[in-house]
Amino acid sequence: MMELKRMGPSEIESLPQAFAFIDELLVILAQQQERIVALEAEVKRLQEHQTLDSHTRSLPPSTDKGRQKRPSSQSLRQKSGRQPGGQHGHKGATRTQVDRPDHIIFSPVSVCSGCGHAVSQVPASGVEKRQVFDRPPLKLAVIEHQAEIKTCPHCAQSTTGEFPSDVSQPVQSGPRVKGLLVYLNQAQLIPSDRTTTLGEDLFGQPVSQGTLLNTNLRCYARLAAPEAQIKQDLHQADVVHFDETGLYEKGRRIWLHSASTASRTYYFAHDKRGKVAMEAADILPNFDGTAVHDHWEAYQAFDTCDHAFCKSHHVRELNGAIEHDEAAWAKEMKALLLEINATVASAKAQGAASLSPEQLDQCHARYRDIVDRGLTPYRKEPPANAPPTRGRKKQSNTKNLLDRFDTYQTETLRFMTDFRVPFDNNQAERDLRMTKVKQKISGPFRSENGTQYFCRIRGYLSTLKKQGQNILDALTQTFIPNQTV
Repeated sequence: MMELKRMGPSEIESLPQAFAFIDELLVILAQQQERIVALEAEVKRLQEHQTLDSHTRSLPPSTDKGRQKRPSSQSLRQKSGRQPGGQHGHKGATRTQVDRPDHIIFSPVSVCSGCGHAVSQVPASGVEKRQVFDRPPLKLAVIEHQAEIKTCPHCAQSTTGEFPSDVSQPVQSGPRVKGLLVYLNQAQLIPSDRTTTLGEDLFGQPVSQGTLLNTNLRCYARLAAPEAQIKQDLHQADVVHFDETGLYEKGRRIWLHSASTASRTYYFAHDKRGKVAMEAADILPNFDGTAVHDHWEAYQAFDTCDHAFCKSHHVRELNGAIEHDEAAWAKEMKALLLEINATVASAKAQGAASLSPEQLDQCHARYRDIVDRGLTPYRKEPPANAPPTRGRKKQSNTKNLLDRFDTYQTETLRFMTDFRVPFDNNQAERDLRMTKVKQKISGPFRSENGTQYFCRIRGYLSTLKKQGQNILDALTQTFIPNQTV
């Protein structure tokens, strides 16, 4: 057994210095430990950032370029089991022959293809028909309006006949030409200079940038009433989809907000992204239905309506939690949400208006159990000898997602309790998609007026398309006086 050495007076005097030195070392170790934890968290964050893509976060697929290629099995799109191409029962769009063609070109038979005998006088036993559908040569029809000028024989006053209200210039374009220009520029997203060039190539007459600008302005003014009606219809809808995306105007970033249903679309541009812009758009402040959106906190400020969260966003974030943190609860939650979605789809197909109370209780219980088990590791008290931390500890994306599932169970499962609410917010994302195409083709908007023209006209055209109406005919109507649009 080791003997304890008796300390001399000098050694006893040095003990306070040794203890002080040990205390300093402990402080340094605690600081280093805190620094190591912070650096590990930063390394983990950077590693996650390198693997972020459209299947783990709400990023566009275009940002996936150059990032780690994910396995094809991780796609959010589920296999349908159907073969490529048209499905059984699909009504084809094959063009059929018409009974009365505009022109007939006859191909006679004068010589037998077998023996060479002349058969010009032989009566035909039948004809084989083939029809070619082609565009006739485009040519502007010039309509000249003449107003009589008469001088009164009694008072010598000269009087001129009245032109139609829409004929105000010596030379101008008609409603069909104006409608086509707006269609090319706003519906097909062709840039202004290419629209004017195309118009000149089609009609053989010059089309100026000023003509196109004035045409868009006239169309914008005529669509004020239809836009107001679209907003009113959205206010009265049971379910409305909301989303926003960034745009560029005169070199600065602005935000395009959308509110839409399966039959209506409304766009609104604003400098801000959050609540101020949403109030200015004037849909959510007066809406009392169910708002479907992602988990952008600004939407939560409107309490006159119910809220439902997009599960496609949830599934992407759950994929991130599974891949980056190996979170078992995330894998279970993803499976549960997809299972509930399949159950709801099956119930709808069978004509049911809702799930049974037993099904609802079971799904709610499973959801709650997954969340509670996921939160258990975070609820443990830190060890008594753990080094103190400064400030609020930054949470991981996985913990933030888990907290949202914990707090917003009702909003997350709204699609299960209300069959009018869809699983995702794809309606809003589809309605915003072409606006991004507009920016890629034409670049930033050059003026605030151009942005406003685009929002109103594009919202009107999107609404018409959803309702199965002919867009080109509708645009033509906007340029006919006294015509309801």
